[in-house]
Amino acid sequence: MKAKIFMTLAIVGALCCSCTSFDEINNNPNDPSEVSPKLILPNICESAFSRGTGGMYADKMVVQTDGHNAEQFYEWNRGSFSTYDSELLQVTKLKEESDRTGEVIYDGLYHFFRAYYFYNLTLKFGDIPYSESLAGESKGQFTPKYDSQENVFVGILDELKESNDELAQAAVKNETIDGDIIYNGNAGKWQKLVNSFRLKVLMTLSHKGQVGSHNVKQEFLQIAGLPLITNNSENGQLSYIDQEGNRYPQFNAQWSGFYMDKTFIDRLAERKDPRLFLYALPTNEAANAGKKVTDFSAYAGGDPTVPYGENKNLVGDGKISQINSRYRTNPTGEPTILMGYAELQQILAEAVVRGWIQGDAKQYYENGVKASFDWYHTYAGDYSQYVTDEAASAYLQGDKVKWDDQLSNEQKIERIIFQKYCVSFFQGGWDPFFEHLRTGYPEFAHLADNPIPYRWMYPDTENKYNTQNVEEAVKSQFGENNDKITAMPWWLK
Repeated sequence: MKAKIFMTLAIVGALCCSCTSFDEINNNPNDPSEVSPKLILPNICESAFSRGTGGMYADKMVVQTDGHNAEQFYEWNRGSFSTYDSELLQVTKLKEESDRTGEVIYDGLYHFFRAYYFYNLTLKFGDIPYSESLAGESKGQFTPKYDSQENVFVGILDELKESNDELAQAAVKNETIDGDIIYNGNAGKWQKLVNSFRLKVLMTLSHKGQVGSHNVKQEFLQIAGLPLITNNSENGQLSYIDQEGNRYPQFNAQWSGFYMDKTFIDRLAERKDPRLFLYALPTNEAANAGKKVTDFSAYAGGDPTVPYGENKNLVGDGKISQINSRYRTNPTGEPTILMGYAELQQILAEAVVRGWIQGDAKQYYENGVKASFDWYHTYAGDYSQYVTDEAASAYLQGDKVKWDDQLSNEQKIERIIFQKYCVSFFQGGWDPFFEHLRTGYPEFAHLADNPIPYRWMYPDTENKYNTQNVEEAVKSQFGENNDKITAMPWWLK
């Protein structure tokens, strides 16, 4: 990533994120109405590749000790459509400007980022505005209809195919994508990321056989033969630099009340997973007793189902682990991954188990684990000593980790999903939560009267300004006036 490109983020952020109408841009003499695509792309990448921390509570990785956290207790209600007015608006602007300048090389990324954001939106809500969305400026369409979730996924798969086709042409011509802070302009590597993400989307649809004209199994098999991410060096990841505004998101973070979850600690400890040493610190009690970093009994988490005051008492007693300080002391931290080789290998392993493709599920599974260890060995600084090749090989022999062909398919999938889960710490966003909804793994602790939600309710702004369309969407999916977080969307049925 080049510093001179990354420095444009603040400028482009002001241009693309702080407004909801491009009229405001055009009418402001201090802002240009025309912007080169290469100046818009860095901010799009930065937004998409930074996954945030909100999902870590729902994913049962961390607990809050200084207040009640709604995500931890599955007590959220309404979600936000802010993605339409921020990230997707930037993507739309990228297309407008690349059309203006005739730089068709950006079309592949335009379709990829649209697919990526609509994928996340539909998983959160169900039916969403898609075909008529983002047409306020161009067509005066400010109350878009809602597309069925199935049709949204059809659109996502179609756009990803278009993205692959566009990037493949650019790669053959050896064209460079200016402003690319992920792959330094390499269209071929973007194509590999896009195709890998296509497999992820199709695996998300494992409950479905047919999605519109797309046969899930057949399309997965076809895409698996296209260019894919082949090693960690091709990961879709954003690296950071030690420069104001461009540092690792957790650098100097104020983690008041941010501690480890007991279920996450216990799962790693019982598997003797050395990645625990990279994620957490020994409790103060264990440290004072002279226990080593490599002593799994030195780590403990808080119960995610009890009132926060009980976990706060553990803090005072030194009986709960903090998040490893490496995350907030290193200005460049570790790259944030949108999708990488380790995840792809586990997706391929699951596809073999499900009978979607031919291959060696054990090899894919072990490749994924080894890739994770290797990635952390590269980026974990002083903790790299715990995630060597030898450590990965030893870990793969553990009773709860080792691949056994005698296991049932369900047991194999459980092991695969756990490996995707445990590498999502500060990386996966809400992915582990949606994986849990899809597969049931890993199990998430919750109160009996707080069942795990399937979705978020639609924003109040939709009820106020797009009333008819949102009411029709709710009725067609869940029944009249049944916009609830416990209502099951199409993709899970």
